[in-house]
Amino acid sequence: MVTHETEHSGLGRIRLYAMAVASGVAVANIYYNQPLLGLIEAEFPGEAAVGLLPTATQLGYALGLLLLLPLGDIVRRRRLIVGQFLAVAIAASAAALAPSPSWLIAASVLLGASATVAQQIVPLAAMLATPDKRGAAIGTVMAGVLTGILLSRTVSGFVGAHAGWREMFWASVPLALAGSLLMIRALPDLHPASRLPYREALGSLATLWRREPELRLASMVQAALFASFTAFWTVLALYLATPRFNLGADSAGLFGIVGAVGVCAAPLAGRMADRRGARSVVWFGAVLTLAAWVLLGTWTSLAGLVGGVIVLDVGIQVALIANQHIIYALEPAARSRINTVFMTSMFLGGAAGSALSFAAWSYGAWPGVSLLGAVLAVLALTAKLRARRSPAQALSDR
Repeated sequence: MVTHETEHSGLGRIRLYAMAVASGVAVANIYYNQPLLGLIEAEFPGEAAVGLLPTATQLGYALGLLLLLPLGDIVRRRRLIVGQFLAVAIAASAAALAPSPSWLIAASVLLGASATVAQQIVPLAAMLATPDKRGAAIGTVMAGVLTGILLSRTVSGFVGAHAGWREMFWASVPLALAGSLLMIRALPDLHPASRLPYREALGSLATLWRREPELRLASMVQAALFASFTAFWTVLALYLATPRFNLGADSAGLFGIVGAVGVCAAPLAGRMADRRGARSVVWFGAVLTLAAWVLLGTWTSLAGLVGGVIVLDVGIQVALIANQHIIYALEPAARSRINTVFMTSMFLGGAAGSALSFAAWSYGAWPGVSLLGAVLAVLALTAKLRARRSPAQALSDR
């Protein structure tokens, strides 16, 4: 049978950059509604459901991770990616036309689910790249994802303020259609990697978790690190509003610009994983995350916050790229399902980090949150250390 590994025609620079751009365009849709909530509430006064829009989008994203990502292994991936971009355009149009908050919530769920097309593209880049350049390919596409996240709130806030919230969703439609056309031209039309029926593909997720110790380890480590990351961002606005800083929510939003450092770190982390081995790079990322929380907890000035968030962002992205390098080398025919397990675990870790950070803030203010973030980083390092000492996990670096 013709396989992914033999059928593809390589991953040239133009194709790689096209995949990075498309990934950024897709993932930006998850965050467009956050700066627009005030404008939407003004149009639907007294409707408490408007506040559920970000949650609805994230819920849709979680459902897309679980239900749509496995399709990447069992259908033609180019058709799937193009189809999901068309679904993004349909969902954005539905949001722009929404006559009520309930309609907008339904459109947001669909928008979140279809935006997971970015996570169809990342494992495809890993598959098309040669093994010695897999990390660099993943890093480049992830840089596109991070750029989309970084710019989404800024663009949405600007368009919303000057044109209106519906116009932002209308602007997303041609962007999604352009993404579909770009992927039609840039991607090879590969045969499915597996002939599994969809139901069996979903059922195999548990089997992959049991069978692949490297997948379990990468998922647990990244879940802990992402929980540490979301703990910071969840309470940042509350911390900045305290008498120490007396800054508003707009100042908290400006910290997102510092995330540009993560965009630069992603491709560098991929090259490090190619040259030095992905495992050592995961260690490096986890240590940076712990160091960030030590800095954030002890240097309690605005400069300390800026420095800490830079180190934190770099640490998280370095570990993420290296862990993806590891898991995408495990089973070529199951890369999408492996990505489902990994990303779902990471998403659940992030949700747990948000919940725990509110509790830590309530009981211990910023020192409590700093302790929580450090403990989560230590948990990630402990998992790596235990795996290193376990003969069952003593696999060669990938």
